[in-house]
Amino acid sequence: MNTNVDSSDLPIEFSKVNIDTDNHAILRQVSLVIGAGAPTVFIGPNGSGKTTLLRAAMGLVTASSGQITWGQAIESPPLRRAIVFQRPVMLRRSVLGNLHYALASAEVPRRERQRRAMELLSLVDLEGLGDRPARRLSSGEQQRLAIARALARKPRLLFLDEPTASLDPAATKGIEELVRSVSASGVKVVMATHDLGEARRLAGDIVLLHRGTIVERAAVDQFFSAPATKEAQAFLAGELLF
Repeated sequence: MNTNVDSSDLPIEFSKVNIDTDNHAILRQVSLVIGAGAPTVFIGPNGSGKTTLLRAAMGLVTASSGQITWGQAIESPPLRRAIVFQRPVMLRRSVLGNLHYALASAEVPRRERQRRAMELLSLVDLEGLGDRPARRLSSGEQQRLAIARALARKPRLLFLDEPTASLDPAATKGIEELVRSVSASGVKVVMATHDLGEARRLAGDIVLLHRGTIVERAAVDQFFSAPATKEAQAFLAGELLF
């Protein structure tokens, strides 16, 4: 699977981006550069703007003002990007049926789809479950299948919104291992999480949001060992941000 990120995809650059909806500011003056390497992880309280920032980086949300670029492209269609939402919808098909649908949507030739589907099943550790109805999978298995569907397009950028929310520890461990594997293959992973432990285990760099603004951005070790802002210090201490 050719997953190397090239110059047409990265960096993703936000320049003074504001995103408003229904006269309410969701993101405010966001300036951020996301480059290649280990996962970039967005953290912050509920309502801080993590999901909106993730969707904007994917290209699903248009800036009200400011500019977002992917490499040299402005408002480029997200052809080599994929996103997995917090609660992915399973098609009323088998596990393999879900993958074949994703591969067809990615315009993979029919003769190659079965081989690719089996490769994806192996990658996400769902071998032997190909004939099972996707909606009868456990929550963790459904999340892994959703990631497999996203990878059907051979994305260079993979966006994950709270991929382990509501999963038990065993399922969470499986998703984290999959994220590491995908990242190691050369795919740039950008994810949002509410779980500080997960952020610490997976991130290369951390972006902390509060009330739609970026209050701190740092390498993971620096962020957790020596947070520079009072908001980051309070958040790591488990205090509410106001």
